Amino acid sequence: MTDDCLFCKIVAGEIPATVVRETGTTLAFRDIAPKAPVHVLVIPKEHFGDVVTLAEADGKLMAEVMETAAVVAEHEGLTTDGFRLIFNTGPYGGQEVAHAHAHVLGGAPLGPMLAR
Repeated sequence: MTDDCLFCKIVAGEIPATVVRETGTTLAFRDIAPKAPVHVLVIPKEHFGDVVTLAEADGKLMAEVMETAAVVAEHEGLTTDGFRLIFNTGPYGGQEVAHAHAHVLGGAPLGPMLAR
């Protein structure tokens, strides 16, 4: 855990979150500013600054994050019509919290991938 990381504080129970799924190594919770009817964040409990750092350091944990995202999508009823799984990385990628996390988005048509 890093002392100033919002997501590490959620993992530690210092900041409340609406938890959707929790495993020994991952946590999935609802985004407080959803961009779709379903918007769940999936994070590794251990701190990694971004998805590249996570994948390079621990491929097994990366797979566990992906597995949790897939289970969340299924439990949220997104697998029939589809959903979007996004990892924003770095400032150009729109990453707002420096802790590796996936966005599971769905529940309605999401439109084009990028705004023009």
